[in-house]
Amino acid sequence: MKTLPISRYRFFQKLQPLPLLKKITGKSVTGCLQVFSTSGSWSIYVDEGKLIYASYSEKMFEPLYRNLQRLSEQISTLPDGIKDQLRAIFETGIENQAIPNPDYLAICWLVNQKYISSSQAAMLIEQLALEVLESFLNLEEGSYEFIPESFLDDMPKFCHLNVRLLVELCLTPQNEAVYRQTSPNYQSHTSQFFQINELQSKAKTTPKLPKIHGSKPAAYSINTNEHRGQQIIQPPADRKIYTILCIDDSPTVLNAIKSYLDEQTFSVIGVTDSLKALMQIIRIKPDIILLDISMPNLDGYELCSLLRKHSYFKNTPVIMVSEKIGFLDRVKAKMVRASGYLTKPFKQGDLLKVIFKHIV
Repeated sequence: MKTLPISRYRFFQKLQPLPLLKKITGKSVTGCLQVFSTSGSWSIYVDEGKLIYASYSEKMFEPLYRNLQRLSEQISTLPDGIKDQLRAIFETGIENQAIPNPDYLAICWLVNQKYISSSQAAMLIEQLALEVLESFLNLEEGSYEFIPESFLDDMPKFCHLNVRLLVELCLTPQNEAVYRQTSPNYQSHTSQFFQINELQSKAKTTPKLPKIHGSKPAAYSINTNEHRGQQIIQPPADRKIYTILCIDDSPTVLNAIKSYLDEQTFSVIGVTDSLKALMQIIRIKPDIILLDISMPNLDGYELCSLLRKHSYFKNTPVIMVSEKIGFLDRVKAKMVRASGYLTKPFKQGDLLKVIFKHIV
């Protein structure tokens, strides 16, 4: 698919949602289809032709909260106040920041904190995708672009859904009735999902698509403890608190990092002296290291190189932080086996993305 220049976004045209979706179902297609209209925008992420996430800009968190509320009635690990916590971290905390899908980060965080399992996240994403596609299929006019490199490239993937079957579930009441009756739990639904797709892909006939009806959310059936969480959210004893060591000669940067990260998930330790930091790292053994490149005495590259020589820290994520990361900086970082980059000034969304990439 051809990427439209941003100057053309305002020139809307007649759109045919079904042919657009068909274009992104090829095995070689990976990226994000973004569709723009006067009412909002849709983002449909695919990996080798399979849908991995979908969202609608005007209703990004509302469907997530609604479906989590349903899950909370069946999953004992979802406490009552989880919505407020998610809103504080991912909605209010990163409002108006340049991060495409904070709702997906929120799902990653829920899995990471063991509030939901990976299979439950997949079930949640499938239901969200159905709601997004149902509104998308009503679209008559707009513009679109396909971005091969997307926000989800470096993020955990919880499912790979068949777009054709999702569309049929959106459009055909009979198929949805079968879907409801044959989905006693997520595992069997997953099996049903791909069996139906395999059978239908062999058929040459094209199913008739009736008019779209109102939203019909899929029923959840999860065998879990009925006990609900308490009002005060406290991590279970087995929930990991990640230790992040930040090395930067600017106390302002260290304080910003601490303010960006939730205390129930991260323990942030700031160090302003790179020489002292080396001993701190060996003593604390952090889960992630944020390392400023331009440090006096011992710069970030030298410190990273020393860490990689230590057997314990060969695979510890080390994120290089700098005001400007050019080609030579990336080459140097690769030579010392740094795990990633973070450019100053960064926002909460940027920090969360690079952290979740390495801990989930």
